[in-house]
Amino acid sequence: MAPTVLFVCVHNAGRSQLAAGLAAAHAGDDVRVLSAGTAPDGRVSPEALASLAELGIDRSDQVPTLLTPATMAAADVVVALKPGLDLPDHPDVRTWPLPDPAGWDVDGIRPLRDHLRSRVAELVDELRSR
Repeated sequence: MAPTVLFVCVHNAGRSQLAAGLAAAHAGDDVRVLSAGTAPDGRVSPEALASLAELGIDRSDQVPTLLTPATMAAADVVVALKPGLDLPDHPDVRTWPLPDPAGWDVDGIRPLRDHLRSRVAELVDELRSR
């Protein structure tokens, strides 16, 4: 079975959606990709979706999802995209502190997306080698 990575932020509308979209595109079927938020927003950031669409990644079907203990348990690796999140216990939580892109336009999100793209690719490659 493919390893699973879970990306978590507060609203599951920006950072975690960007990371999940980039990871899914890089991983194909090699890694299962999930995302969730501790206090999900009502919708995914249109600007985040547009920045992914620039790379040919369509995540328009995504809806912010509440983080649950079951979601955490399903993951081999959990990536918290904000320090200090109150997460259920998990043996492999990694923190990638990133700014919250809420209210940013696509031009502002692009550098964050590109930074995430390289970090996510490294993580996916690590998980593939397991």
